[in-house]
Amino acid sequence: MVIEDEDVAWENAQLRNEIASTAQGVGKATARKIMHRYPNSDVRLVKDVPALEHYVGDTIEFFAQCLSEGKRIMLEGTQGTSLGIHHGPYPHVTSRVTSAPGCLAEAGLSARHVRKVVMVCRTYPIRVGDTDTGKTSGPMSAPINLKVIHQRSRIPLKELERTERTSTTNRPRRIAEFDWAQLRRSLLLNGPTDIALTFADYLGVENREAYRYEQLNEETLRFVEEVEKVSGVPVSLISTAFNDRNVIDRRLW
Repeated sequence: MVIEDEDVAWENAQLRNEIASTAQGVGKATARKIMHRYPNSDVRLVKDVPALEHYVGDTIEFFAQCLSEGKRIMLEGTQGTSLGIHHGPYPHVTSRVTSAPGCLAEAGLSARHVRKVVMVCRTYPIRVGDTDTGKTSGPMSAPINLKVIHQRSRIPLKELERTERTSTTNRPRRIAEFDWAQLRRSLLLNGPTDIALTFADYLGVENREAYRYEQLNEETLRFVEEVEKVSGVPVSLISTAFNDRNVIDRRLW
């Protein structure tokens, strides 16, 4: 059994109550990576623990070997672009750089090796629910509630309430109208070659029965066309339900 240090427990409670943090220690781990360089630091990293030595390696050399062998590499970024520490609405951010360039930098790859950047967008953006003390988890331009999604999409409200909970803390999520300004900012930060649109069924539950682009309802077709017009980027993948068969693939590559 792991007993949480009292000071750590207090810090975690503060994070949860102030900004709805998951309090999983990512920020502290990032700080430790920097602080261990301080003279006479007693901070230990994974590489200092013999039992964990197997999990440590040089990613630059690893990926260089992959590229020399002609292998394909796929990186998945962490969290959403608007949660990045440098360009997000501090303090409602994570400790990481959550853009495509940040993902490359952390992995140890250069932009020269990138062939495609796929930016994932939801039809309705989300944030974790407000804190237990009633403080906001961050700004949203046009908040709505799940009842509105239920009325528009005809998806049962109870199903939406089950779905829209955070994966780490199981807190209810906040939801908002699609934010075109946020889309523009994310495009500038990530420079995508393609967009993957998720939760198309929120624009009509009948989209769950769509397996080709032309089978989507009229509202969704207009929305996709508008996203492509504003972004100048093709919407190449469209998710219509939680099923691997419910991804409409419009890629030409």
